[in-house]
Amino acid sequence: MLIKIYPNNPNEKQLAEVVACLRNGGIIIYPTDTVYGLGCDIYQAKAIEKLCKIRNINPDKANLSFICADLSHLSDFVKPIDNAVFRVLKHALPGPFTFILNANNKVPKLMHSNKKTVGIRVPDNDIARCIVKLLGNPIVSTSIHDDDEVVEYSTDPELIYEKYKDLVDMVIDGGYGELQASTVVDYTSDEPIIIRQGKGDLESYL
Repeated sequence: MLIKIYPNNPNEKQLAEVVACLRNGGIIIYPTDTVYGLGCDIYQAKAIEKLCKIRNINPDKANLSFICADLSHLSDFVKPIDNAVFRVLKHALPGPFTFILNANNKVPKLMHSNKKTVGIRVPDNDIARCIVKLLGNPIVSTSIHDDDEVVEYSTDPELIYEKYKDLVDMVIDGGYGELQASTVVDYTSDEPIIIRQGKGDLESYL
């Protein structure tokens, strides 16, 4: 189904509908502060498998992110980080960044994989953050953006719905998305390494 949610003041009843879908193992397409994302509840193992199948990716090798409402869930999934790194994250988020951090032992169990790292995202988008907040835990996500070519369905929610309606349970129309994905920063050591330069400029936060 296609559901219209206004980003400035997300409707609580509609948000509850999305959360119910996620708790039932559903897969959603939702807006972020960059491109549209494909997501599911991190505690729904079959949904994670289905999400990877839709994207034709191996769960062990997939660059899946955890979408969080804020940094309060960080210690649930990542190994302790030093104060300097935390300060950068705190200043840069919410924002168009994916921070790759060292995963703790809960992540491989959740993902049924051997993952040693996890991508953390706190998008500057009220719809995405409100969904996660209401759900009570992060969602696993990957972008539907094709890195090799600029394709129109990445930005237009109605075209996204036409393409994915038989594969996912819900597409949230939160307005046009962007063509540029998040900036991916490897922070598994003390010094950040830009893996992919996207919308965010990390320099201003260092």
